[in-house]
Amino acid sequence: MVIAYLVFGNSLKVISFGILPRDATGARGIFLSPFIHGEWNHLLSNLLPMLVLGLILFGTYRDIAFRVFFLIYVLTGLWVWMFARDSYHIGASGVVYGLWSFVLISGFLRRRNDLVMLSFLVAFLYGSMFWGLFPIFPDVSFEAHVCGMLAGVMCAIYYLPFGPKERAYFEDEEDEPDDPEAPWNLPAEDKEVPPAT
Repeated sequence: MVIAYLVFGNSLKVISFGILPRDATGARGIFLSPFIHGEWNHLLSNLLPMLVLGLILFGTYRDIAFRVFFLIYVLTGLWVWMFARDSYHIGASGVVYGLWSFVLISGFLRRRNDLVMLSFLVAFLYGSMFWGLFPIFPDVSFEAHVCGMLAGVMCAIYYLPFGPKERAYFEDEEDEPDDPEAPWNLPAEDKEVPPAT
């Protein structure tokens, strides 16, 4: 994303490679829009949470991380193209919202203490993202945020049988049968009594 911004900048010609809903040419933005940003602040506001959430995804959900990321990426762009306002939608915030909701929801659904702790951490760090789901600012694509969040929730539910499993605790383990020949199982008269000293 940084390289794309440094090389191509943020001219109107570049922004035209974003998602333009329900337009055949605008469909290329499904894949290109996360690399296009209007200014440095826009880029940096997506870059840091993308890095943190990406590290959590690829560090914790290794087996399914690439599939989850790809689905969030494509579904967010596709849904924005299908349902959003008739305007160019640029930036990676939809993908960020998808990663955010996946990590948040998946931890709770898997009922693992470490993943729930991660979910709480993400909620604490990025809880203010909740307000991005509403049409508060006219120049912000809340549709991308909503589509990304829904894609993340969908992936959290769909991939629940895969990836980290719920941990089994001691009460779930079966006891091994005891050895009948063990000294503590012999009758008292069969036990050897050490001589008194």
